[in-house]
Amino acid sequence: QPQLVESGGGLVQPGGSLRLSCAASGFTLRLFAIGWFRQAPGKQREGVSCITSRGTSTNYSDSVKGRFTISSDYAKNRMYLQMNNLKPEDTAVYYCAVTNSPRNSCPGPYEYDNWGQGTQVTVSS
Repeated sequence: QPQLVESGGGLVQPGGSLRLSCAASGFTLRLFAIGWFRQAPGKQREGVSCITSRGTSTNYSDSVKGRFTISSDYAKNRMYLQMNNLKPEDTAVYYCAVTNSPRNSCPGPYEYDNWGQGTQVTVSS
């Protein structure tokens, strides 16, 4: 049974940093596209970043570009989201997601097949 488990969320002051981790089991991350999404209260789920199959390319939303970095450790079957210079508007529940088929471009949110349970990130002074 494929499973994704996020960790690393928490409360941080504006300007601070957090590193989210997503552990995958039941499938091999390097074969598929992987992504991070977030959802703030009252808002739609938003794509934050993704890595295409085999790590060939990455993509970021304009709102996080230059501050967040997505990475993967295929040997550990884990993916990460390093978040720097956090802002109050980054407050949301963050989810990792993985497709069930290889992708050479970052898919939209409805094309991901496996989702983690989410981890809360709160940026506040």
